[in-house]
Amino acid sequence: MLAGAGSGKTSVITAKAAYLAKAGIRQPEEILLLAFAKNAAQEMSERVESRSGVPIAARTFHALAYDIIGAVEGSKPALADHATDDVAFTNAIKEILKDLVHARPEVSKAIIKWFAHFMVEPKTEWDFKTKHEYYTHMEKHDLRTLQGEKVKSFEELQIANWLYENGVEYEYEPLYEHKVSDNGRRDYCPDFRLAESGVYIEHFGVRRRTTSDGVEWLTTAPFVDRERYLSSMSWKRKVHVEHETVLVETYSYERQEGRLLTALAEKLRPHVTLRPRPLEELFDRVIELKQVDGFSQMLGTFLRKFKSGGYDLSTCEAKSQRMGLGKRAAAFLEVFGPVFDDYQRKLGARIDFEDMILRAAHYVETSAYRSPFRHILVDEFQDISQSRGRLVKALKSQHLDARVFAVGDDWQSIFRFAGSDLHLMRHFGGEFGGTFDNEPGIHRTVDLGRTFRSVDKLAFAARSFILKNPAQIEKRIVPAGTATGPVLKIVVSSRNEDQKALVDVLSAISANVGATDTTSVLLLGRYRFIEPRMPELQRQFPRLNVSFKTIHGSKGLEADHVILLNADSGRAGFPSEIVDDPLLSLVSPEEEAFENAEERRLMYVAMTRARHTMTVVASNSRPSPFVTELREDPAYGIATAPGVDDEQLACGECGGRLLRTRGQDQRNWFRCEHVQHCGNFVPACPACDLSLPRRAEGSLESSCRCGHQYPSCQECKDGWMIERSGRYGRFLSCVRFPACQGRQKSRASSQTTPR
Repeated sequence: MLAGAGSGKTSVITAKAAYLAKAGIRQPEEILLLAFAKNAAQEMSERVESRSGVPIAARTFHALAYDIIGAVEGSKPALADHATDDVAFTNAIKEILKDLVHARPEVSKAIIKWFAHFMVEPKTEWDFKTKHEYYTHMEKHDLRTLQGEKVKSFEELQIANWLYENGVEYEYEPLYEHKVSDNGRRDYCPDFRLAESGVYIEHFGVRRRTTSDGVEWLTTAPFVDRERYLSSMSWKRKVHVEHETVLVETYSYERQEGRLLTALAEKLRPHVTLRPRPLEELFDRVIELKQVDGFSQMLGTFLRKFKSGGYDLSTCEAKSQRMGLGKRAAAFLEVFGPVFDDYQRKLGARIDFEDMILRAAHYVETSAYRSPFRHILVDEFQDISQSRGRLVKALKSQHLDARVFAVGDDWQSIFRFAGSDLHLMRHFGGEFGGTFDNEPGIHRTVDLGRTFRSVDKLAFAARSFILKNPAQIEKRIVPAGTATGPVLKIVVSSRNEDQKALVDVLSAISANVGATDTTSVLLLGRYRFIEPRMPELQRQFPRLNVSFKTIHGSKGLEADHVILLNADSGRAGFPSEIVDDPLLSLVSPEEEAFENAEERRLMYVAMTRARHTMTVVASNSRPSPFVTELREDPAYGIATAPGVDDEQLACGECGGRLLRTRGQDQRNWFRCEHVQHCGNFVPACPACDLSLPRRAEGSLESSCRCGHQYPSCQECKDGWMIERSGRYGRFLSCVRFPACQGRQKSRASSQTTPR
């Protein structure tokens, strides 16, 4: 049975069990009720007994498996210490990594290689069509070097980490030792300067191809002005020649040809002495930078899916080649293999939950355990794993008349990290269906589409959002009611003002609550560390029942109003870059090709906790891609919070967003959201100091919302002309000078009054 959020899934499955028992279709001992959590199993048991008067105990998968093992072996093996504690499990993986670094040099090299060169997905400028797409991708990853600075490209990251690994002291983007800039341009900052020798390194983003007549041709990324870039390369070379400084050049085509670092080593040989740092020191540095935590989580997720799916390394290696995951997958598996072996060794005679389910499934498959169950009812079926699915199939196969009844919502499948596998739900008939007239896979699907929770605007917005992924099963939704006003809101906050933004939202909700009434507000965060100061909020808003949950922890809950906190981009943002790593597809039967597929489902869960309104609080400078999507599509009906300017301004340099910020002159400026990469910076209209004059297509004038107009700059998209004085008199110059060199002859007036 396919069910939407708030549609009464548990009620349906308990009613089914009660009906089977009360009608005498099955004896109580022939009915198996399965849940994923103890509290859910307890609730199901109580509901069945109250409906039918027959005590039928619902069980978790693990309780069932443990009982099967005990029945066959006569006793139950001890559980691993970390079996019921995800934090302890991740810490166990971290300890294994640490032990391997100290005990096995060949493995420690593989571990350091991963952190230095493969921790982030190695995409380059050539993988994107626009600057905005490229910059957005780069900002999703923390391109943090082993030395600690953040660099602007994956290739720069490789170079910096190679230098650090080999004990070559360097500065990243230092100020050049000679003053060479003119015309007001930014001072020259080469990519790297080596401290000991004074050698500079410039990494040039060019690739080469040879034409049919044998001429070598340098190319740039699709969105880069080739002629301007090559001119910049020539200028930098000229500067070093004129000032007699040593320049070492590296190129993107060297990485494309698989020799970037070997070529760098050869070029630096006359200038530096390599002093490779000890592997233990490098690993300690990785720990200090907190890069081990996320990797340990991913290793743990991979390990659980690897075990429950019955995978082996050779299968994963073959799949990585088929998927084109390349050297990054090979580097990961080179670490994972020893980690898995050490994990299994440390388990000893104990078992984890994956072992528990697999051992029980084996006993059922071999008939060492005889199943009494003729009707197997599974709640929250979207969370089923390969090993749990194997156990259910084994139980069903022991009786020809056995039936499997499952209720689930593939839109709410959010436990991939715990081994859940959507393949089993999407292909339910093939996996669990019966056979009739020699035809396999016989099953029936019922759509339980009515939600008893969310009003129409919320329910339909959530449905539209989740179905952006075509792999999700389409379902109809019947909402709980009709909204009379805006229900989906976005609030943007400046740096360090997210607490104020939250208080403002809660104040607005509280203002609409009657003097003797209360209303529930659920605060949601992608991670636990996002939780605000709850006692303070509860004192401040006595008419609000305010609580906080992670989105994962909120499953099954609901509230009148939901506020999603810190909907920002980043590796530990939302969507999380840790959870949806493409490498996890190596241990999934069904590859999730859609970007952020699991995180999109998590966002759907967040949206469907609300009965009446949902407010998303996001950073103004680095909002989540989900926030951008919601704002850009009118179908979602996003409401802008009071006092928030909804003007959307595109950066003419890269296509990103221009964000208002306060300058040192205490006036408003507009800065590109991709501040680290783009750097576009434009002053607000001098007349109103609020908005930005923009040029209409084909116009020579830039008009502000306040009514003032200015001559447009013909050299850039965002600038307009202002009058300046020079050696030869007055002239018009772009407000973006010196970034833009646009100039015109002076007019009688550079500004007109409003029309």
